[in-house]
This record gives sequence, C-alpha cells and structure tokens, in this order.
Amino acid sequence: METYESLLAAVSVPEGQPVIDPATGEAFAHAPVSTTADLERAIAAAQAAQPAWAALSDDERRAALTAAADEIEANAEALALIIAREQGKPLSGPGARFEVGAVVGWLRATVATQLEPEVVVDDEQAKATIYYRPIGLVGAIGPWNWPAMIATWQFAPALRMGNAVVMKPSEFTPLSVLATALLVNRHLPEGLFTVLAGDRELGEAISSNPAFGKVTFTGSARTGAAIMRASADNLTRLTLELGGNDPGIVLPDVDPKAIAEGLFWGAFINTGQTCAALKRLYVHEDVYDDVVRELAAVAGAMPMGPGSDEQNVLGPLTTEQQFGIVDRLVEDAKARGGRVLVGGEPDRDAPGWFYPATLVDGLDDDADLVKEEQFGPALPILKYSDVDDAIERANRGEAGLGASVWSADPARAREVASRIQSGSVWINSHGTIHPMAPFGGVKGSGYGLEFGVEGLKAMGVPQVIHG
Repeated sequence: METYESLLAAVSVPEGQPVIDPATGEAFAHAPVSTTADLERAIAAAQAAQPAWAALSDDERRAALTAAADEIEANAEALALIIAREQGKPLSGPGARFEVGAVVGWLRATVATQLEPEVVVDDEQAKATIYYRPIGLVGAIGPWNWPAMIATWQFAPALRMGNAVVMKPSEFTPLSVLATALLVNRHLPEGLFTVLAGDRELGEAISSNPAFGKVTFTGSARTGAAIMRASADNLTRLTLELGGNDPGIVLPDVDPKAIAEGLFWGAFINTGQTCAALKRLYVHEDVYDDVVRELAAVAGAMPMGPGSDEQNVLGPLTTEQQFGIVDRLVEDAKARGGRVLVGGEPDRDAPGWFYPATLVDGLDDDADLVKEEQFGPALPILKYSDVDDAIERANRGEAGLGASVWSADPARAREVASRIQSGSVWINSHGTIHPMAPFGGVKGSGYGLEFGVEGLKAMGVPQVIHG
C-alpha cells in the first residue's frame, strides 16, 4: 500500500513544472514536462500494445479494470491527499476522498455496463446487427477541477472497448492523474495507457495528430473549438464537454428550508468549480425572500479552509487566474447595484486563493455574473413572477449543459424541465450524476455522451453486419 509520500515521490520529479498548493500559493512538488517527442514515443507504444488488448475477450479486459479499481481503492487515502494538495478540495465532505470514491465507482460501473450486439432487423427478408469495434488510439485531454475523476470518465470506457489511451491532464493538476495511471497500469499491458504531463502545446499536438481516431476533452468552449479546428483535417471523432452556465428555477410551491442545502451543494460543490454546477438561480417572487434567507444561512455556516483540515468542506479556488475571474465578476456585480447577501469580501492578504461562498441578488440578466460562467463560489439569485419568463431567461446564452427545477409537484417540474435547453435537467437536485445515466451538453456546451451504454458506444466504431 502506498503512502502519500511514496505515491507523490513516484509521480513527481526533482525539477520540472512547479505544482502549486492553492491553499498557500506555493509549490509543493514538481511535475515532469513531456514534449512532442515523448508523445510520439507514447503513440508508438500504444499502437504496439493495442492490438493484443483488443484481441482479449471483453471479460478479460473487464477483469483487468476490476483489478485496477481494487488497486485504487487500496491506495485511496494517498491519492486523496495528492488531490487535496494540488487541486485544493478538502478531504472531507464531497471533496478529495469523494473524488477517489468516484474513480473507483466509475471504473466498476464501466466494468458492469453491458453492451450487447443489437439486432436492428430480423425478418424473413433480412437480418442486421450492430457491433461496436475498437477505435484504436484515443487521446484524452482533461481539466483541473475534478482531475482524477474526469480522467477516469475518459480512460475507463476507452480501455474497456479495446482501445489504447494517451492522456494529457491539466498542467495545474497533473500529479493526481499521473498517480491514478500509475496504479491502474499495474494491471494493464505496458504502453497501453500513458499519461503525459505538459502544457498547451502538448494538447494541441494530441488534437492534430492523425494517429488518434478519437479525442475526448473536458474544458472550456474556446479550447474545444481549437481542438475541433486542429483535428478537422483528420476527421477525428470527438467528445467535447465544454462547461455550462446552468440555471435553476424554483417554483412557488417549494418548502424553502427543505431545498436550501440541495441548492447550496448544487452551486458550491468543489467551491463552485464544477461544469454542471448551479450557476444562476431564478426564484419565484412568492418564495423569494424565504429561499434567499434559508440559502444564506446554509452558505454562511459552511467551513472553508485548507483541504488537509478535516473540518473544512470548501477549499480554495485551484488557480490564481480563477480567483481573479470570480473576484472580477463579484466586483462588477457590486458596481451594478447587486446586493451581497453573504460573502463577497475575500481576504486578499491571506495566503492561497480562498474566495468565500457568495450570494448576490438585485442583478439584471445582463450582469456579467449572470451571463458568464463564474466557475467559482459566487451565485446570482434572480426574481421572477411568471414561469414562462423564467424559462425564457434560463434558455438565454450559448451554454446548455445542465439545469434544475425545484418543486413539490414532480409532474409540473418535469413539464418545466422539458422546455429547458440543456443536456441534463435535475428535479429537486442539481448535478447529481449517475454512471449509468448519459451525460453531455447541447448548444455551446459541446456534444457527445459519456457514461453508461452510450459512453461505451462513444468509444467504439459501429459496424453493421447484414446476414
């Protein structure tokens, strides 16, 4: 079993890219910096290993991934400590231990998911069956907010389907992904799965390299568009999850106290640094004051501090740049006449990039905090009187990843949900993903599906056999 110190030593180097602890703003380790030459070697090794892996039975590949899940579970605390240190999320609550649990859970769910050949025609004249074959080599480019969990969403279905994988994590959080791969690779053929830590140039090289039959990416819409351009000449298959500006609509029949904690975690899980977090909240005027009061009480009671402190459930923002974005949006909201209900005043002299959980009301829909994805702990709350107007406002903008409807009437909530333009809509919760429920965006939030059967299909090439 690995300790935090031994696992960190196995994936870090004496000199390289500094990895910053966002709770202090100081480097605590150094990550290797891979080059395009390293990428070419990883591609060659993957291409050599993939045919034999694809030739194994599905049961054999599933057994290897099950062993990998067991390996991560046995070393969960060491991996969680690395996540807490480099990403900032606390060990407790829905934090670093929760993320490692999701790595294990998604690996096991990927193993358990059944993908059988589908007979689509079977009559006296013809028979046709759809099979899914390996793509070959999959490139994966990951984000910094849930680095190990989202990496698992990418590599687990790709490997299960018989592919090889070359992955580049975010340069801000490379160590947890390198550590995850180290543990997984104890149960895989050499060269089949490689993680290369590097900068934007390495990601561009993966996107444009014709060796990759598929590239999967989670991150910003701007980078997603760049990947599309870079891969276009190769006709590379893509899965792009490009973030969101998720609305929530609270109907007038709710119990404000009963929904307050769900609203809080929908917005502030991982200190708001979640693609499908609640990012703007529309509340009916009849319950507005009560919802605001109850939500502010929950937000004001949540402890924030370094991830290593067991009492904390909110941590710092992961990067100084993200701190600056959230700070700019809140200051702009104040300048527009927004009323800060809780938070909004970070200690700029303290170490680290801590921004307090912040609620702001009194804004119009054209405020930057409403229009832009804040990706941090600042939630605008907006009043409405007519649900049709709330739906129209919720559908404004280019994003379409997630949304939520809060109501005591499930049938009414589902009717409202059906009119919202987003890939997922939750009722009386927000962002509660399930490994068997497909997940993906519409509009500017990207395309393609992850999780469950659809996620496996996305990592294969469909072949129809007639006869």
